[in-house]
Amino acid sequence: MPWDEAVMPTLCRRTAGTPVPGDTGERASQGVDVVRYESRGTCVIAARGDCDLHTITPLAAALKAASEEHSTVVLDASGITFADSAFLNLLILTHRTAALRLVAPSPRVRRLFEITGADTLLEIRDTVEEAVTS
Repeated sequence: MPWDEAVMPTLCRRTAGTPVPGDTGERASQGVDVVRYESRGTCVIAARGDCDLHTITPLAAALKAASEEHSTVVLDASGITFADSAFLNLLILTHRTAALRLVAPSPRVRRLFEITGADTLLEIRDTVEEAVTS
C-alpha cells in the first residue's frame, strides 16, 4: 500500500465549515493551511491549524511532494494547534522517505511525540534556521 493511502484511508478534504460524510460534528475542526517555500536549498513546509484524519490531506500532499523532490524536508509545526495519530503516522512515513526535521512544535504536539516515543525518532529543532543549517 502506498504511504499516502496509509495516511488517508478515505480521500476527503475539509475546509472550515464543510462536513465530511460520517462526521458527527462533535469536534469542529478548523483544518490546516499549508505553505511551501525554500530556505538555504531546503524545502520548508509551514502548517497552521488542526491536523487530524479529516484535515490532513493538504499537509500529506505537500510532504509527499517535498520528500519526492528533496532529501531533507523541514516542517514548521509552530502553528499546529491539534494533532492526532494521523498526523503522527504522516510524519513517520515521511521520515522513511526523507530526512524530516520538525520545528517548534507546540507543547501539546510535543507531548504527543513524548507519549508515543516519536521524539526519539524525529529530529526536533527550535527554529527553521537551525533546521535548515544542521
